[in-house]
Amino acid sequence: MNAIVALCHFCELHGPRTLFCTEVLHAPLPQGAGSGDGPGRGEHAEEEEGGIQMSSRLRAHSPAEGASAESSSPGPKKSDMCEGCRSLAAGHPGYISHDKETSIKYVSHQHPNHPQLFSIVRQACVRSLSCEVCPGREGPIFFGDEQHGFVFSHTFFIKDSLARGFQRWYSIIAIMMDRIYLINSWPFLLGKIRGIIDELQGKALKVFEAEQFGCPQRAQRMNTAFTPFLHQRNGNAARSLTSLTNDDSLWACLHTSFAWLLKACGSRLTEKLLEGAPTEDTLVQMEQLADLEEESESWGNSEAEEEEKAPVLPEGAEGRELTKRPADSSLLSDCANWQPRKLSVFKSLRHMRQVLGAPSFRTLAWHVLMGNQVIWKSRDADLVHSAFEVLRTMLPVGCVRVIPYSSQYEEAYRCNFLGLGPHVQIPPHVLASEFAVVVEVHTAARSSLQPAGCEDEPSLSKHEFVVTSGSAVAADRAGPTILSKVEAALTNQNLSVDVVDQCLVCLKEEWMNKVKVLFKFTKVDSRPKEDTQKLLSILGASEEDNVKLLKFWMTGLSKTYKSHLLSTVRSPTASEPRS
Repeated sequence: MNAIVALCHFCELHGPRTLFCTEVLHAPLPQGAGSGDGPGRGEHAEEEEGGIQMSSRLRAHSPAEGASAESSSPGPKKSDMCEGCRSLAAGHPGYISHDKETSIKYVSHQHPNHPQLFSIVRQACVRSLSCEVCPGREGPIFFGDEQHGFVFSHTFFIKDSLARGFQRWYSIIAIMMDRIYLINSWPFLLGKIRGIIDELQGKALKVFEAEQFGCPQRAQRMNTAFTPFLHQRNGNAARSLTSLTNDDSLWACLHTSFAWLLKACGSRLTEKLLEGAPTEDTLVQMEQLADLEEESESWGNSEAEEEEKAPVLPEGAEGRELTKRPADSSLLSDCANWQPRKLSVFKSLRHMRQVLGAPSFRTLAWHVLMGNQVIWKSRDADLVHSAFEVLRTMLPVGCVRVIPYSSQYEEAYRCNFLGLGPHVQIPPHVLASEFAVVVEVHTAARSSLQPAGCEDEPSLSKHEFVVTSGSAVAADRAGPTILSKVEAALTNQNLSVDVVDQCLVCLKEEWMNKVKVLFKFTKVDSRPKEDTQKLLSILGASEEDNVKLLKFWMTGLSKTYKSHLLSTVRSPTASEPRS
């Protein structure tokens, strides 16, 4: 997260001051933050916590080095700082944390080294402790603008027996340029910063109570009530935060807390990019889900009414109670009602092509794409389920109508994927039709009947697949363009199964866009056949098989898209001014 977290203090002598700040560095470290550490010249300590490597380096500067560093630093001069305004000792280069996962560095020091960042933090500090104050002066507040950044500020008091009112005023601020991100991070920042504040206040309270027990300041101040205040506060009133909390490792702990806060706050929210409108498959699935919910609610209401109207059954008739069921409830004629089983016999289209063989698979795929009825006859219902689960990936969701396993033949208008038992009779006119293909699964006499190159599947090695149709697809026939592209993707061994699946998605979207154009051109605008033929040539779909495929896929368009087209067509007419 590109932000700065800082601890600020309102000094009675110098006003609002920045005590300690932690920033994120994506570039190499600034000079002086981690360079110049020679052996024997300082102390080095490292530890790892939560994937962040913590390190602090302390270097003793000579007076000349200190003067030059002070002159180039954007921070206030030493003469404008007291003990309460200073956090790190003179010459301390700050604290550094290395995030090994992201190669990001978190650097802590009293002031940012960059002049522009120093100005932004300075202004946020002044506003946090002066004009931008919440009711009660203690608590969180939000302010900022596009130019100087947006600030989350939490003000609080620290107990001090030598301060006016026995307390000093501090604030922890988080500055970033992204207003939306900062607002969304408000609950997280509030909880974590509140925990840091509670820990600081708890340490300071123990020191305050110990000092008050040893030397009560209230009675002493009452005895010196007429002493001028300026003379009184010139004593040891300006005390550092380490003295107030009696914690010499306070700044190292604050650096750890601030660095973790920046890392955790940056990783808790992620952005998702949604490209374009929902696909046709998504719209159809949403519509089918809505229809199922509406149907389930209607059946629930009708069953409740039947229970109210049902006569009282005589004794012993509990087992003969009749319940109303929808017609053909045993047949799942819609793909939305069919949930594929967990057992998967066919792994993918490529696997099915290896099992059936290239010529048989091409015939089967041609009938699937053209919308003809695909009939599988097998004793193994799981095999049929798995086959339909793989084949349906070649079609848009709205074009798929499945009856996975039936005890009788179902007409083509009810389903284009039909599973049957081995003894179910298929009408002769269907067997002779060019608009149907039958895949019969027989028990193989020997395992050598399995096509060469097929994956070694024990469940498939026992079967022989025979693909028949009333109109066989010639090997030299071009077929629809999408079929050639699907076969090219399946035969390319350099493409993994996941990549082939994505290719299918892209191909379906490409041809569904052509379907939308054709639907708008013919059904909505009612253009003549000559113009339609020109459009098909432009779309690259003037061949007979491509035209049949587009007309079949047109049935898979969502109701949402169709209603949207009709509304856009009617709107210009409706909006015309009346004469």
